[in-house]
Amino acid sequence: MSAEEFQLEVLPINQKLYYFALRFLRSAADAEDAVQDVFVKLWNIRDKLSTYNSIEAFAYTVTRNHCLDKLKAKRTYSIEDTMRVEPGQANATPAQRTEDLEKLALVKQIIGELPEQQRMVIQLRDIDECTYEEIAEMLDMQLNAVRVNLSRARKKVRDEIAKIYNYETTGN
Repeated sequence: MSAEEFQLEVLPINQKLYYFALRFLRSAADAEDAVQDVFVKLWNIRDKLSTYNSIEAFAYTVTRNHCLDKLKAKRTYSIEDTMRVEPGQANATPAQRTEDLEKLALVKQIIGELPEQQRMVIQLRDIDECTYEEIAEMLDMQLNAVRVNLSRARKKVRDEIAKIYNYETTGN
């Protein structure tokens, strides 16, 4: 794709991508930066763009993924950050703290083994505390699909923890 073709086919969707990025990032400056980064990515692969049925749809996908990456980088919350120290836990013994860290590591491992969509939904909802509507918009999913994926992810985590602790208590 030549520079002229790029200008005619890709650059006209600049405003659409900007408003799309703005919905994710909620900052005009961040949205502008995101669109600029997307155009650089698209320019770098301009020779392959003709293989896509819709360059605009591909540009939206690249923009969405880039925005999600920016949000992940911004929200440096982790599971550890979500653990609040309860008043009674301030005086926890080293054994209790070690047990809590082991449980935390187990939950992180189980979440890491979930299918990507479930992992993203549980991260956004339970750790980043996004609303269902925000998650649906960010992941381009139906609201009901977000709820189903979250339910399945939580059930899988719960079942795996129960399986491990039942195994430990029964010794089988």
